[in-house]
Amino acid sequence: MYETDSNFPSDVAFTSAVKAIQTRKGSRHSYSRMETGGSWQTAITKELAAFIESRTTVFLATANAAGQPYIQHRGGPAGFLKVLDDKTIGFADFAGNRQYITQGNLSENHKAHLFLIDYALRQRVKIWGQARVVEGDDDLTSRLFPEGYRARAEQAILFSVTAWDANCPQHVPQMFDAAAVQSALAEKDRRITELEQEIARLRGP
Repeated sequence: MYETDSNFPSDVAFTSAVKAIQTRKGSRHSYSRMETGGSWQTAITKELAAFIESRTTVFLATANAAGQPYIQHRGGPAGFLKVLDDKTIGFADFAGNRQYITQGNLSENHKAHLFLIDYALRQRVKIWGQARVVEGDDDLTSRLFPEGYRARAEQAILFSVTAWDANCPQHVPQMFDAAAVQSALAEKDRRITELEQEIARLRGP
């Protein structure tokens, strides 16, 4: 049996049931050493903040009072996710299909999860915490809104970090953003043109 009280930040995910399965399948010892060695972090570091604010996509997981889970994608330009302090992430919630499943879930269960992934660098970060929807605060929504982005912000969402963990790149497919690929190809074409002009100059008339 395992204690149900939280002794380590990782206990937000490693419940008694999880630890029992880890024991049965042989991985509990290594995770126990991880916990006593410092476990997961509970504050947003400078490196994590840079990673968060460079993302153009995030998956937000919530569950209703009955435990029914839901995952919703949120996207925008780099910087649409803003680190407000070492415990808080905020973003403007753009108007969408008006189903409001996430907002409904958060109205009765504040526990939430953010999953961020960088396919180019094959990095992923999992963040546990609590989230709340802030309606009617035009100043907050305005501060969180990405400058020049063509969308309508309906409200704001604030996410309070409980713990976070970064995963290894195993099984993450390496993919690249289309805009980044286009930029690289344009730079390649520009460089080829420069070299062709230089060759022509060296050859002379």
